Amino acid sequence: MPFAIPVGPVPITLQTLGVMLAPSLLGAKRGTLAVVTFLALVVAGLPLLPGGRAGLAAFAGATGGYMIGWVFGALVIGLLAQRMMPRYRFWLGFGANVLGGIGVIYLFGIPWQAFWLDDALFATILGATVYLPGDLAKAALAAAIATAVFRAYPIPPAGRPVDQGDGDIG
Repeated sequence: MPFAIPVGPVPITLQTLGVMLAPSLLGAKRGTLAVVTFLALVVAGLPLLPGGRAGLAAFAGATGGYMIGWVFGALVIGLLAQRMMPRYRFWLGFGANVLGGIGVIYLFGIPWQAFWLDDALFATILGATVYLPGDLAKAALAAAIATAVFRAYPIPPAGRPVDQGDGDIG
């Protein structure tokens, strides 16, 4: 359920946590496909967005650019996370989540929002700063979860076995 704050049309949700967590755990290809699948389900009509929004109309409006940014943000996070797998590290993961999960998503979302609201780009950038603390917390949470998962169960990148440390692969 989104939290309502009276500063703009973009709700605070945990959806970007999923956008950060999927590629952190699954890598670039599988993580990005997970995000694309979620968006395809939205386009197909499943009411998965705040307020039960769904369909192509969900992309028409102030939040459409952020959702498009999810795909590219997941790709960036996944590419960076793959470089760490299976030894995922919190601070590097946090940095990947900040770069892809905030930087890339905002890069798509803020100009789109400014266009749809017929607002100045700088004003929209300033308005988006209210979301930074929550997004930073989500980036840290996603990195903490991914660190714990990889520590407990190292997930190999797609198609590669994990070295168990005994010299044998498998």
